[in-house]
Amino acid sequence: MITVSSLLDGPWYERYKRISKLNIRSSIYDVTNRCNLRCTGCFFFSSGEHLVAQEEMDVEAWKAFVDREKERGVNLAILVGGEPTLHMDRVAAFYDRLPTYCATNGLIKVPRDRFPDMMVGISLWGDSATEERLRGKDVFSRSLENYRGDPYTYFLYTITPQQLGRTEPIVQRIADAGLKVHMQLLSNDEDADGYGWSPDQLAQVREEMDALLLRYPDTVISSRYYHKVLTSGEMMGRRFGWQECPSVTEALDDRDPQPRRLIRFTRWASDLRSVHRCCTSATRDCSTCKDGAAHMSWIMVNKRAHIRTTQDLQNWIEVYEMFAKLYRFIPW
Repeated sequence: MITVSSLLDGPWYERYKRISKLNIRSSIYDVTNRCNLRCTGCFFFSSGEHLVAQEEMDVEAWKAFVDREKERGVNLAILVGGEPTLHMDRVAAFYDRLPTYCATNGLIKVPRDRFPDMMVGISLWGDSATEERLRGKDVFSRSLENYRGDPYTYFLYTITPQQLGRTEPIVQRIADAGLKVHMQLLSNDEDADGYGWSPDQLAQVREEMDALLLRYPDTVISSRYYHKVLTSGEMMGRRFGWQECPSVTEALDDRDPQPRRLIRFTRWASDLRSVHRCCTSATRDCSTCKDGAAHMSWIMVNKRAHIRTTQDLQNWIEVYEMFAKLYRFIPW
């Protein structure tokens, strides 16, 4: 009989035991419908999710809502938007009650006297010229200065086909600033010309991400197996898509048969009552989704499928460790 202990030696088994105790239960929350940017390719606005609900303005209602989420078993609140830093009081409603991650564009600095150890993930679209073209200004330079040397911050680098061959200088700037970076791929929800992925480009970006991980092991938070699954859209002979995605809001999940999924996962709108379909966009074609967190979660919920060979199980452990580091359940 194949078991975890039969596949792993002592050090790997200790790594497995450390993550197996975490029992992460996450949900995602729209803190606001507003943003101080309008980025080409942003699924929140391109899918009309900012129009789904009217924001709850009473911070006491937010506090009561978070208390209910904690009772529901959530132990990781992932704050998105719009731009969460436009409403620090709502961010505090989560941070004071739950382990909290804040996704931001980095223009407004999270005050560390108020949120000393909250994990901050800064969206990044490319070099300064690319950011000015896609986001209207050089957000990267501003956010680098805002968070230089911050041990609870990393950049979420959404690589586009236009960035092929141009990623290393960006990672070098992040390393020089004493920060970390994690990578995912643009899903091109708005069908911007030149931003769709061809098979050759996906093969190239996989090689590029693998090389960055090798050259910058103290800066890049990733794994080769994650790169393989993300760029191929395949895992264990299965293809990623609606029938496989683990990050579907539980109340809207009518798939039959049910796939392995995140337990009680919900993506809440800013009125604290309405919900969105999944962790990204209700209008996205799931077969083209390149969201990094969705693919990480897909791997993570399918542990049993990876208890097959030593390499398969080690791949699973590395991805789970990566997720746990990005949300600060274990240190870098």
